[in-house]
Parts: sequence; structure tokens; C-alpha cells
Amino acid sequence: MSATLPTPKYISFDIYGTLIDFQMGKTVERLIGDRLDADRLGAFKDRFGANRWDEILEYRPYNEILERAWRRTCAQFGLEVGDGDVDAITTDILEWPAHDDVPEALARMAEHFPLVALSNADDSHLAASIPKLGAPFHAVYSAEQAGAYKPRLRAFEYMLDQLQVDPSEILHISSHQTYDHIPMFELGFTNKVLLDRGYEPDIPWYGAVRMTSLDEVNRALGIA
Repeated sequence: MSATLPTPKYISFDIYGTLIDFQMGKTVERLIGDRLDADRLGAFKDRFGANRWDEILEYRPYNEILERAWRRTCAQFGLEVGDGDVDAITTDILEWPAHDDVPEALARMAEHFPLVALSNADDSHLAASIPKLGAPFHAVYSAEQAGAYKPRLRAFEYMLDQLQVDPSEILHISSHQTYDHIPMFELGFTNKVLLDRGYEPDIPWYGAVRMTSLDEVNRALGIA
């Protein structure tokens, strides 16, 4: 039997990883892949992700978050930071494409529901990325606007305040449980989808319904 989802007033999205293909691993490989063996390269990627997580708990512009996390990780692995490393990372982010399955399905969804972005990014990143998604957005909210990154509750509260809605009126779709669904559970968001792109394990306790494509979400919403 196919899953069904409650009809929301708004559908909100995480952007990077969920709708935009998160290609940080490729960037890291290009910058330092020739200086680490495969095992240490994998460990570097994991630590870089952990350091980004740690850095976002205090608000700074996202490019500064990236630079601090990159420098920390290089120091932890005994690597020198190249002169162009940080610029390469920030430039690559602006060039990442949408996942192949996104534009058509998202455009169909936008015909039925107003779409909202809630992203751990600056306005400049979203200005480059949102047009690649192939659908109109009712609102685009950034960490820069909120003054906080997810998983800070303040980021989600900012979206609720801007939309003037209760958590029960939103369907939130994300590929990241730790950044999105766990804090949202604490705020009373009951309508959540884990769009599983392989980043994190499914943790059913937090109430997100696991789906593997936006087409599946559309079917669960009754969109042909």
C-alpha cells in the first residue's frame, strides 16, 4: 500500500543535498586527493563534515564557516592550506547542479503547493542555486537571514515566524535527519519526509517518512 501524506499549507525544503547535488567530496578529492591515501582521504572528508557541523553552532557567514572548518581539518591531518583552497570550495558550491530527478517533479509540486526553502547558506549561494531547481519558490530563507544555522531551533522558528504558521501546517522535506528532522521533532513538526539520498540512516523515532524520490512524495500527496 502506498504511503499518504497530510495536505500541508506549505512545503519546505532543505536545499543542499536534498535538491542540489552536494558535491563537497569531489571538491575535497580535487584539492588534496594526491596527498592522502584512500583511508585517510575518507577520514578527512568525515572530519571536514564534523568540523562544519561544529562551526555552524555559532553564526558566521557561510564562507567563513567553510574556511574555519577547512583550516581546522587540514591542521588535524598535518596538511598545509593551499592559497586557493577556500576560494575553490566556495566557487564550486555556486556551480553544483540540481539532482537529476528534481526539476520536473518539483515543478509539478509547485503547481499545487507554495514551496519554501530553509537552507544553511547565505543569500548569495541561494541566488545561484534556487534558479537551477526548475520551480518557483514562495519564499527562500537563509541562515544569513535567520542569524542561525540548522540544527539551531532558531532557524526553524525564523521560518515559522515569517510564514505565520504552526509547525503542523508545513511538510518539510530533507535528506538530513540530524540537521533537520531531529530539531524539528522537538518543535512539534509532525509532517516530515526523509528524502533518502544515502547521507544518513533512517531514524524512524523522529517521525519522518522515508521516501526515495520527489515523484514518490508527489504520489503520496495525491499529485498525478
